[in-house]
Amino acid sequence: QVQLVESGGGLVQPGGSLRLSCVVSGFTLDYYAIGWFRQVPGKEREGVAYISSSDGRTGYVDSVKGRFTISRDNAKNTVYLQMNSLKPEDTAVYYCARRGGGNYWRDASGYDYWGQGTQVTVSS
Repeated sequence: QVQLVESGGGLVQPGGSLRLSCVVSGFTLDYYAIGWFRQVPGKEREGVAYISSSDGRTGYVDSVKGRFTISRDNAKNTVYLQMNSLKPEDTAVYYCARRGGGNYWRDASGYDYWGQGTQVTVSS
């Protein structure tokens, strides 16, 4: 069955870095775009980064541009989110998801399978 499993979250000081991994199984990663989302209690899930299936085209929410980098290694069935210069407002549960359709990559309704999430806490 289709699975996405995130890892790499944790507690980091402001200005620090983390690399999240999303290992997928049950489908061929080459054929699908993947998105990273984050959510804090009481707020909607927010699209953070996206990588296309074919040409590796990427997209980022404005608040993380220049700090976060999404990449993929299809041979390892893994998508990464490198997060640098972390800020307290980046604190959230981070999810990866497989894009099934839709017009806008930040629309969560366009994703058909989700991981369980990994907690990222940025605090001194």
